[in-house]
Amino acid sequence: MVRGYVLIETDVASAKSVGLELTSLSYAGTTIVSVDTVTGPFDVIMQIEATDLDTLGNSITDAIQSVDGVQRTTTCLAVRLTKE
Repeated sequence: MVRGYVLIETDVASAKSVGLELTSLSYAGTTIVSVDTVTGPFDVIMQIEATDLDTLGNSITDAIQSVDGVQRTTTCLAVRLTKE
């Protein structure tokens, strides 16, 4: 399982509609954990879990980036740091 945070920049005045559309987005092998409209340099932040890195990447390029109003995405992968 891979978890990613997708930081999304939208067209002006479209953050709300983009956020709403992303909450109902479906892509095989992925689960949308959360979608939040936020303030700051990004407009929407999504948390997604996927079966593997390729599935996560494809969900971003095939589904998220095709949503009307999405200008740019930045993805941050969650890592599990353990002490050895």
